[in-house]
Amino acid sequence: MVKPLLVLTAAAALAIPSPGAETRLWTQNAPAEFEKGSLKKLSLRSDGRLRLAPMLTELYDSSTAYLWALVEDSRGNVYAAGGGPGSAAAKLFRLDANGKGSLLADLPGLAVQALAVDAGDRVYAATSPDGKVYRITPAGKPEVFFDPQAKYIWALAFHKGDLLVATGDPAAIHRVSAAGQGSVLYRSEEAHVRALVVDDAGNLIAGTEPGGLVLRVSPAGVGFVLYQAPKREITSLLVGRDGSVYAAAVGNKPPAGAAPEAPPPPPQPLPVPTGAPPPAAPGITLVQQPRGASPPALPALGAQLAGGSEVYRIDREGYPRKVWSHAQDIVYALALDVEGRPVMATGNKGNLYRLDSDLLSTVLLSAAPTQITGLLAGRQGKLYAVTGNIGKVYRIGPGLETQGTIESEVFDAGFFSYWGRARIEGHPGGAAADGSVTLATRSGNLDRPHNNWSTWAQVPMARQAGRMSSPAARFLQYRLILSGSGVGSPEVSGVELAYLPRNVAPVVEEIEITPPNYRFPPQSLMLTPSQTLTLTPMGRARRASTPTPVFDQGSHSMQYAKGHLGARWLVRDDNGDLMNYKVEIRGAQETAWKLLKDGIKDRFLSWDSTVFPDGDYRVRVTAADTPSNPPAQSLHAHLESDVFLVDNTPPGIIGFVAARAGSRLDANWRVADARSVIKKAEYSLNGGEWMVVEPTTRLSDSLEHNYNLTIDAAAGVEQTLAVRVTDEFDNQAVEKIVVR
Repeated sequence: MVKPLLVLTAAAALAIPSPGAETRLWTQNAPAEFEKGSLKKLSLRSDGRLRLAPMLTELYDSSTAYLWALVEDSRGNVYAAGGGPGSAAAKLFRLDANGKGSLLADLPGLAVQALAVDAGDRVYAATSPDGKVYRITPAGKPEVFFDPQAKYIWALAFHKGDLLVATGDPAAIHRVSAAGQGSVLYRSEEAHVRALVVDDAGNLIAGTEPGGLVLRVSPAGVGFVLYQAPKREITSLLVGRDGSVYAAAVGNKPPAGAAPEAPPPPPQPLPVPTGAPPPAAPGITLVQQPRGASPPALPALGAQLAGGSEVYRIDREGYPRKVWSHAQDIVYALALDVEGRPVMATGNKGNLYRLDSDLLSTVLLSAAPTQITGLLAGRQGKLYAVTGNIGKVYRIGPGLETQGTIESEVFDAGFFSYWGRARIEGHPGGAAADGSVTLATRSGNLDRPHNNWSTWAQVPMARQAGRMSSPAARFLQYRLILSGSGVGSPEVSGVELAYLPRNVAPVVEEIEITPPNYRFPPQSLMLTPSQTLTLTPMGRARRASTPTPVFDQGSHSMQYAKGHLGARWLVRDDNGDLMNYKVEIRGAQETAWKLLKDGIKDRFLSWDSTVFPDGDYRVRVTAADTPSNPPAQSLHAHLESDVFLVDNTPPGIIGFVAARAGSRLDANWRVADARSVIKKAEYSLNGGEWMVVEPTTRLSDSLEHNYNLTIDAAAGVEQTLAVRVTDEFDNQAVEKIVVR
């Protein structure tokens, strides 16, 4: 059997009727389609390409709620710091060059938000709230280095031996000498300076909240707004190798003129000892503190903000452009990978993204914790990350995972189907032919994979295609296993799985006989396949690639035609097949069906009933799915109508008499019809208008009626009286009488 392929997405396969016996394809090649499955150790690019993810190695579990900051010294020691609800002190940890981690120092405060290392490998840690900048001795003892007299310290950076400190409430950038002498370099009208980096020209790049400003501050402290972001908070900044500035922004701004938004609810705190003080205000979380200490607080985490994130690139000339956005994920940190591409750490799902270009990005991996809160581009091309819930330190790469998998969503074919050829698009062997891709499928008749499904059956592949051996069923799922050497990776950009729905017989559900003396007009709808193809707008999901059949929707207009009868019928076919219909007629006392018409494509028919004797009849409608199936596989079904009447004989007017009585004219007559109820009787005097006459029973509801008529008539003048009677089938009889 040779059939054209009908390409469908998973949703379109169920929503659009199409010829049921034609081979269909379940196609997945878009990120949204792959994301519905379960990905493990795979990266997914925004154009739908699957590759092995960078290797994710857990280096240290701090047992702290959150780690926020990372820094590395010249000897390869990595420092991570954080804190959070349930902790009586902020924490600073050190991982040596061999990856062995330990607690280096406890610091007063709730959390460490920023770290820095000077040229002498001395570590500086900034605590919040009501925090200070501490310098930690090699023995792990914290010493107060600088107190900015601000509630929050958000970022630290060194420039020409001076430490730059970004604060909030009030918002300022402080410049601190090696001796710990500080001064305000730049003061902002915003509430917070949230992020800070130094560009290759020695300028400071700062990000603020709540205005979402990206500022360039000269070494002399002169500020210039590079960009006012649509979002309210700049969470991280990065200077690219070409000098471009990347800025991550989160949170929706209130509409112009609107009242300020209430602070978001606080994050769920970890358990604290009984008697802990309650939150001081919405958006603030307190933890148990030693007696006599004022309870510190931190703003709610960015993950609580609504509106998702955006990343902007501001080129060296100052032109800004949005290069990435996500409706839910919150960007906490930015860093450059070994090839100079920006990498974004996010919350809500713990996703790590890479910006491949202004148009393409890749979900590199997903960490088990719910937030990746900080990034560090370390020495020798190493990339480090810290997380929240629970605070851990990870190394990302430099190699790739050697194996990754995707288990697709469950595909619902709509009904029992046979599975055919599977094809993989992409480079399954990898660019250097150092990888492979294995495809397996399983099927079942339960809407979720379960013990009662078939086992996974590997698809033997040749030239990236092979035939599935999973048993015929309604539901299907595929699994891809990508394997590599740890250096290169195979690539998959699409999966196509062919299936053939089993043909099922149509069902003629109902036949309706239409009112007599009306017929259907010639059908103007083209039922032959169109010779044109309309493409959907670019950027939208694909739909059916061949024209789909058009079925009438059940509403019809009919034209008056004396003597005609009609029928229409309701047919259901679970395959969505095109239909041919045959209509036959048989008298109630007859045994053989007589053909009215065959090969009908419409779901209605009218015919001239005057060629049939009056009497009771039935019609039979047979529906066959022959247009969509080979003759040997086509199926049919039929249904007989209820009995209906053919009546083309007018009623009889019996005993029509009229006589003059002075100035009146009295007339009487009787009407009888063999099969139909008398609908109406009328009279006309001397060719005047027809006037309705009531029967003696007043109701016109029987096959026989008597009529008495008295009308005024001029004496001595000849009168012509005509009567007309009509039955339910619009059959009419007329009689006249002349009275002198």
